[in-house]
Amino acid sequence: MKKERLDKRIKLSNEILFKIAKIDEMKGKWSGSLDLNPRILNQLKRSVIITSTGSSTRIEGSKMTDREIDRFLRGINQKVPKNRDEQEVAGYADLLGRIFDHYRSLEISGSRILQLHEIMLKFSQKDEQYRGKYKTKDNAIAIVEKGEIKKILFNPTPPWLVKKEMDDVLEWLKENQEKKDIHPLVIIANFIFEFLAIHPFQDGNGRLSRALTNLMMLQNGYMYTPYVSLEEIIENKQSEYYLTLRKTQKNHKTNNENIEPWLMFFLDCIFVQAQKALNLLKGKDPESLLSDTQKKIYDLFTDNIELRVSEIKKKTDIPLPTIKQSVARLTKYGLIEKLGQGPATRYRINKK
Repeated sequence: MKKERLDKRIKLSNEILFKIAKIDEMKGKWSGSLDLNPRILNQLKRSVIITSTGSSTRIEGSKMTDREIDRFLRGINQKVPKNRDEQEVAGYADLLGRIFDHYRSLEISGSRILQLHEIMLKFSQKDEQYRGKYKTKDNAIAIVEKGEIKKILFNPTPPWLVKKEMDDVLEWLKENQEKKDIHPLVIIANFIFEFLAIHPFQDGNGRLSRALTNLMMLQNGYMYTPYVSLEEIIENKQSEYYLTLRKTQKNHKTNNENIEPWLMFFLDCIFVQAQKALNLLKGKDPESLLSDTQKKIYDLFTDNIELRVSEIKKKTDIPLPTIKQSVARLTKYGLIEKLGQGPATRYRINKK
C-alpha cells in the first residue's frame, strides 16, 4: 500500500535526530528573541524574494544574476517579461511573495498545488498549455546533449498514474500532520522527495518543490523562512543536491527504499538556514552570513588587490552568474567596494 511504503522508508538515525533537535533549538531562539524592527524585516523579505528567485531559477538553467533580477522586478509593472528567463523569474517571485504573505490560508491540497503551479508559470509562454495541469506526456529525467538523450537518470511516475499518486501522498501528508507522530521536518522532506519522484508537471517541478518547502516550513512555525534564502543554500550545494536526489531515487518503489540520504541533505540545508537566521539576530559581522562560494571569492581580495569579475572567473571554477551574484552580495554587505563603471568595473576590500 502506498501510504505504508511512505512510512516504511523513513529511518531516523541518531545523527538525524540530533540535527533535528539542533534546528528546533535554533527555531526556538529565533521565535523567543526576535528584536529586528519591521522595516528591517520587510527589507530582508524583499531581498530574499530576489535571492531565492535567482537561485531557484538558476538551478534550472536561468542566467539572470540577482542584480539583474532586482532591476527587472523594480520595473515589472511597466513591462512584460520578454524572454524565458524573465518569464520564469517574474512567476517565481510572484509565487514566493504570495507564500510569504498568505501562507496561513494556503492549505496544501491537489487543487492548491495546481493553482500554485499556474501562478508560477503564468508569464511563461512556452508553458501556456501546461500550466496548472498535471503532465500528459512522459518526462524522464535524463542527460541531454545537443538535443539527444544520452542517459536516463530516473523515470518518474507515468502521466496516467500522476493524479492517483499525488492524491495518495497528499492523503499521507494530511494524516500525518493531524497525528503528529512524525516530526514536521521529516514529513516535509518525505513529501517533497515523493513530489519530485512523481514529477507531476511537464515543467517547473523543481521550482515548485522549493516554493512548497518554503510554504510548509512557515506553516510549521519556522518563521525565519522569509528572511534567509533556502534556495540560495541549495544553489550553493547544487551538485550535492542532484547526487543525493539520484542516490535516493535509485531505490524508489523497491524493498530497499530509504530516504535517509535525501533527509540528511534537506536537514543540512535547514540547519544552515537556521544558523544564518540566528546570525541576523545576533548582529554578527556580515562575513558570518556568507555562503562558502561567497567566502571563497571574498578571500581573493587580499591587501590592496583590485579584481574584475572576469579575473575572479579565471582564478576560480565558479560559474559567471554565481560570481556576479556573489560580488553583488559582498558589495551589499559593505565587504568590498565597487570602482568604476561598465567593462572597467573593479572591486577591492572596503576599508571603511
